[in-house]
Amino acid sequence: MADKKTVPIHLKMALTVKEAAEYSNIGINKIDSMLRSPNCPFVLYVGTKKLVKRREFEQFISQKLTI
Repeated sequence: MADKKTVPIHLKMALTVKEAAEYSNIGINKIDSMLRSPNCPFVLYVGTKKLVKRREFEQFISQKLTI
């Protein structure tokens, strides 16, 4: 069986909470609480699973001084 090719995090459209934490150096719990906030601009629901829209997440972070 061939090795599964992995897409680098910076090329993915949607990240898991763990990937978003690694990518941004923000804790998993903090990202999870941000995803639960009303009108979160970077949450993507796939069934009951929450993913992080990478581009929107980057924009959100770049506009903030504190989180």
